[in-house]
Amino acid sequence: MEAFLWFMIGLCIAVSLVFMRRRYAEFPGQTPQDYDDGFPAFSLKEHLNGEMICEGIIFGPMGRMTSSFVADFNITWDGDTGVMAEEFRYNDGSTQLRQWTITMGEDGHFTAAAPDVPGKGRGVQAGSAVQMRYKIKLPEDVGGHVLNTVDWMYLTPDGTIVNRSQFRKFGFKVAELVATIRPKEM
Repeated sequence: MEAFLWFMIGLCIAVSLVFMRRRYAEFPGQTPQDYDDGFPAFSLKEHLNGEMICEGIIFGPMGRMTSSFVADFNITWDGDTGVMAEEFRYNDGSTQLRQWTITMGEDGHFTAAAPDVPGKGRGVQAGSAVQMRYKIKLPEDVGGHVLNTVDWMYLTPDGTIVNRSQFRKFGFKVAELVATIRPKEM
């Protein structure tokens, strides 16, 4: 009986440590307030505007690269509403079109909608970073799963945006995207 009690205490401590590490020391543990004092200040309307190019890679659940892509973005703003048209070209020759509609709110908060996003994404600008959380529905040919997404964009001093997104199902990371976004050279 005493051995079982010590086992349960040890198990509780281990679970608590895993939870605390995930909450405070890993990617999902970031909060927008962590970047409040970041410089340069990230403004969606200023830094995601016009024709842009996005280059990135996608990692699978085991941390290995599974795909790469180049995308053309065209972003226009009318007041507090932005439309971001994306055209992806993947290394396997496939393409994907997506159009986000972004609506700015108060205090740096915003919502975003796209056809493959059930409901709306919710985000916030804070200092040099932008965070958005949303659900994304994968195409039927890859299972049609709905994944929980945490999307972070970080503005670098030269104006390049570094994007890191994690996609989870039942709390387990199933994919990660890392990309750069910068104005298209004219």
